[in-house]
Amino acid sequence: MIGIDTQGASSEVLAHVNLLNVQLEQEPKYQPRISGLKVIESAHENGIRMTVRLRELEVKDLLSLSQFFGFSTDAFVLAVSLLDRFLGLMKVQPKHLCCVGLCCFYLAVKVTEEEQGIPLASDLIRIGQYRFTVSDMMRMENIILEKLHWRVKGPTVLSFLRLYHKLILNCSSSERNKMLNLERLESQLKACNCRFVFSKTKGSTLALSILALEVQTQKLHELTEAIESLQQHSKISDHDLFHWRGRVAECLAEYSSSRCSRPSNKKLMWIVSRRTSRQLHHSHRVTPLPTIPEAATCTE
Repeated sequence: MIGIDTQGASSEVLAHVNLLNVQLEQEPKYQPRISGLKVIESAHENGIRMTVRLRELEVKDLLSLSQFFGFSTDAFVLAVSLLDRFLGLMKVQPKHLCCVGLCCFYLAVKVTEEEQGIPLASDLIRIGQYRFTVSDMMRMENIILEKLHWRVKGPTVLSFLRLYHKLILNCSSSERNKMLNLERLESQLKACNCRFVFSKTKGSTLALSILALEVQTQKLHELTEAIESLQQHSKISDHDLFHWRGRVAECLAEYSSSRCSRPSNKKLMWIVSRRTSRQLHHSHRVTPLPTIPEAATCTE
């Protein structure tokens, strides 16, 4: 079984298992402080305290910005991770949230994207219609790095999702494996990232919960044993997997409903003048919103 009995496994599978072990060991160092998240969760809307609603709105804005520039899922997921870690440590005032969010996003972009595809900070500020300056961003970026002890690139829910996906596919030769589509899973992950509640669980738990739900939804019963093996190897309890799989299902069901408020890049498109558009790199052109899987697609 995966991660438990690797006798006879290929070198590729062994490499994936070793990497998973490293990431599981490092994961606690890159988790948000739960006590800080609980303070946000209990806060009321009064204009001076960080709330769940404000955090979720900020993440949706970051997703819009990521889609506008055509950045990878890696950049968005890392940005959310950095933001939640910082919010768990510091009492951020609402008026500073946009600057904190954009700095986390810019740090993530600089770590995950090719150098030629990284925009200027001034472009991000102008296109996002923010009211702070590049100097403000530089100061905030240093504060964030110091508070996070310069730990930027570490295990994320996306890295766990991709590792689990590779290991599951390696354990079965069924043609039905193609139904476990990684792009679809990453779209589901981005929907979950927009919800504050998922900040409170480990990335490995959320990643396996997304996969477990998809295996259940697609009726890929032959992969159930692989999910259980990964669960045991990652030391995820039955209660936690059941709980968070249910939370993911609720999130995706709401995302597909008319109640869902999707990220919008309309204001970002509006602010770009013809001259600015000509100056942007090709990768900065507007890209369509990624499609959340058939059973979880927002209606207009």
